[in-house]
Formats: sequence, structure tokens, C-alpha cells
Amino acid sequence: MKELKHLNKYFKKYWFKLLVGIIITIIARVFQLVMPSYVNKSITAVDNYVKNVADKALTEELLLEFIIIIVGAALLSGFFTFLMRQTIINVSRYIEYDLKNEVFNHYQFLSLNFYKKNRTGDLMNRISEDINQVRMYAGPAIMYGMQTLTLFACLIPLMFIKAPTLAAYTLLPLPILSVLIYQISKIIHKRSTVVQEYLSNLSTFTQEVFSGVTVIKAYALEPQTNSSLKTLALDGKDKSMSLAKVNAWFFPLMILLIGISNIFVIYIGGKQYINGEIGAGLIAEFILYVNMLTWPVAIVGWLTTIVQRAEASQKRINEFLKEEPEIKNLIEKESKIRGKIEFKNVSFTYEDTKITALKNISFVVNEGETIAILGKTGSGKSTILDLIARLYEVTSGEILIDDVPIKNINLNSLRKSIGAVPQDAFLFSDTIKNNIRFGKHNATDEEVIAVTKNAVVHDNIMGFSKQYETILGERGITLSGGQKQRVSIARALLKDPEIYSFDDCLSAVDTETEEEILNNLKKASKNKTTIIVSHRVSSAKNANKILILEDGQLLQEGTHEELNQVDGYYKELYTSQLSEKES
Repeated sequence: MKELKHLNKYFKKYWFKLLVGIIITIIARVFQLVMPSYVNKSITAVDNYVKNVADKALTEELLLEFIIIIVGAALLSGFFTFLMRQTIINVSRYIEYDLKNEVFNHYQFLSLNFYKKNRTGDLMNRISEDINQVRMYAGPAIMYGMQTLTLFACLIPLMFIKAPTLAAYTLLPLPILSVLIYQISKIIHKRSTVVQEYLSNLSTFTQEVFSGVTVIKAYALEPQTNSSLKTLALDGKDKSMSLAKVNAWFFPLMILLIGISNIFVIYIGGKQYINGEIGAGLIAEFILYVNMLTWPVAIVGWLTTIVQRAEASQKRINEFLKEEPEIKNLIEKESKIRGKIEFKNVSFTYEDTKITALKNISFVVNEGETIAILGKTGSGKSTILDLIARLYEVTSGEILIDDVPIKNINLNSLRKSIGAVPQDAFLFSDTIKNNIRFGKHNATDEEVIAVTKNAVVHDNIMGFSKQYETILGERGITLSGGQKQRVSIARALLKDPEIYSFDDCLSAVDTETEEEILNNLKKASKNKTTIIVSHRVSSAKNANKILILEDGQLLQEGTHEELNQVDGYYKELYTSQLSEKES
């Protein structure tokens, strides 16, 4: 159970509620133990009457008294059992809540490389299915475990006090049962881990299918997808059945051993009664004791399964919790960002692909300037934007923000100062208004409308039946590519940051709309540091400086006029795109 030690901090947090729950559990079980002894007394009273040892009136009076005690004890036991569930089970829900928040918060701090290595379905499964398995350990397992321990601690000594020989025979099967449980639980642990890993694979597969359903339909891949799911499901069925077969041994074995105990009670107890060593009521009391032990003993197997599954699940959760973010906030104090950016001999290689995206890049963007970065696909343009936001650490060289090394700037302050518009605009499944307010959650409707007009998307939004209250599909699938890009631009404008980062965010709009947006952006981003990554000269020609990248190296640098006067990539691109526009 070493992996489950991670939960100890939560048990300490809720120690008082757990302690109250445990005390209530003990009280409930003590009241339960009252009943068998008074059943014994009731049968003894009847036996005495039959033997003419007591008269009828006294016997009836005793029976009524014993019945009232039995019913009262049962009611009190039931009441305290209810309170027990209200305390211990509630604690398990609190722990589930805290653990989910811990995992989710940790996910948010992990670097982009982590998400490249791990699949979304697996991440979702660990925060849902795995945590649910752990919750079962933190609640039901503790509750039923305490019930079982209390009964064993109270009942077994009581049985030996009342009839040592009969108790010894009655409890004889229990050591055999414990050995069997130990052996089977080891197998369950291994197979539970396999099943949980399979559930992650299934979640990943279905999540990718749902996200890529457009591609599946476009290529008529439904039969192949169904076939893949069928194969995956059959494999999962085999794994689950393998676990179920082991679990299936628990209850039959326990019921068998409890049945043997009952036989011992009847046979050995019967012989002792015949010999006059014990009364008939004690045999009935022991039968009740054995049947009281049936559920706790049976539950041992179930508890073992819960603990083994929780151990396997917590191990998977701990694997991610032990992951250290590559990008760490080294400065606690907030930093004031003005907007000057400088790259000094920066090189960067992606860890997963080992592709060197940037090679010894140096340039300066002064506060309030606009810089455009052009180049072929894979030249390293987007990587520069990612490094400015410190989504990755440079392999070599140094990045300065306002003449301060980027590592010496508060990470939250840095990212809050950047209004990023990615090439593949991501929108949430929410209203258009809330998607735009993502840049400023307390923005007024007038502010939202103003930025959508600057992004030239207001008229499109007003054309929808619910306008700004239109709910978007997952990843903004309701909108066209150009509309998504413009909503994303509006979101960045609403944020009003010190640095604008536009990553080819006008690729899906026509040239006329692009021109209008660029003019609006020029006004909105006045005195703001702006970095524009593009494949179009039209997006770059008004920049204070243009960088041309090729294979991660800085090929050309200068203004539109300067670069257009020398032969090279920029002049060729400008001439080519100008002729396309005229034609």
C-alpha cells in the first residue's frame, strides 16, 4: 500500500470527521452484539419453562423484556450505522474533490512536452476513473474495514469466553480464508493495473474518434473505426474477464467456509448440549455470531479488491504527480513588463523529435515596435513565439525581456502581458461572448462588441440567431476557419496586453478582410510590442522590422523597403504575391 501513502495528508486534514466516524462505527457494532446474547437468554428462558424450572408469567415477562432490548439495540445499531455513512463516506467525497483539484492543478503547471508525450484520453482517465477507485478506498474500504475489525475484536474474544471449544472449531476456517485472500489479492493487483491501463487506451481512442469525426466521415473510415473499436473492446473484455474470474473466487470460498463454521457450531455444539456442557440458547447465539461474521468475512475479499484497485490507480496518479514541470516560475514577485524583447544567439531543439528549430538567432524588438517574421513552413517562426511566452526553455543562448533574462521574470506576469493568437485558433464549447471574455472576464458588452468590430467579425456574429449568446461546438467547430481566427483576435485585443503575438492568424481570411483587420490592429496595438508571423507580405510590409527565417537561421533582416531592394527570399515572395493579387 505504499502508493496510497499519498492520501495520508488528506486523512490528516479530515482526521476529526474520520475519528468521529470510527467511534460511531464501534458504537453501532457494539449495539449489534447485544442481540445474540439476548436471543440466547430468550431461548434459555423458554427452555427453563419447558423444564418446569420457571413459571409461565415470569417467562412471558422475561421474553417481552428481552424482545424490547433486542428491537431497541437493532434500532440504535441502525441509527448509528446511518451516522457512520454520513461521516466516513462524506470524507471520501471531500478527498475525491481535493485529489481531483490537486491532479488538475498539477496538469496545468506541466510543460508542453508532457502533453506531447501523453494522450488526452489517458489524462482524463486518471483524473476520473482512477480517482474514483481511490475514493472507494478512502470511504467504503475504511468504513467496512472498521466494521470488520470491530466485530472481530469484540466477537472473537466473546466467543472464547462463552465456549472456548466451540469457538475454536467455529473459527477454524478463518486462517485458511486469510491465506487464500492473500494469494488471490496479489493476482488481483496485477490484473487491476492492466484493466486500468486498458481503460486509458479506450478513453484515448474514443476521444480521438470524437475529435476527428470530420476526417473519419470525409474519408468514409467508419467501418475501419468500428473494427478498431471492436478489437479494442474485445481485448478489454478479455482483460476484464480475467480480473472478474479471480474476483469470482472470493464470495463462493467465503460462503463455503462460513457454511463449514455453521456445521461445526451445530455438530460440536449439539454434542456439548447433549453432554450438558452448554445450553440450547448458546448454540443459537453462536449461529448468530457466525452469520454476523459472514458479511465481514465476505467483505474482506471485497475490501482487498478495493485496496488493490486503489493501489494500482494511485500508482498511475502518482506517476503524473511526480512529473516535474520543465518550466518553473523562479521569481515569486510580480514583474512589470514593458515590451522590449531581445534574442541573443538563441538555439532550440525539440526534445521529442530532436529537430533543431532555431540556430543561433539574434534580434531586438524595442518597446512599442512591430516585427514581422516570414519564412517557409518549418523555418522556426512559431517556435520564436513559443520561446517568448516561455512555453519552452532555450537550448542555448539567452532571451531578454526589458533587458532582464526571461528566467528572472515572474512567469505569470510574462504570460499575462502577452495576447497570443495561435495559428490553429482554439475556442471553448461556450458562448461566443464568453470565448472573447476569456481575454478579460469582467469586460462589458460594449468592450466585447468594440473588439469584434476591430477583428471584423461583429457582422458575422450578429448574423447568428442567438448572436453573441451562440453556443459553439467543441473546439469552435460551429464557426468557419476565418471566423475562429477573428474571434481569437478579438479575444487578444480585449486583453489589451503589452505584447501581441500573432501566429499566422489571418491565413483563413481573404485579402480585403485581412487589410481591414491589419489597419484596425495597427491602431489597437499602437505603442504595443507586436510580433506577426505570416506567410503573406501584406501582413508584414508595415512592420518596423521584418525577419526572414530559413531552416531555423536568420536569412534576412530589415524593413519592407530595404528587403525589397535586394535580391532574396522576401523580394521573390513580394513579387510573386503581388502578381497573384493583380491576376
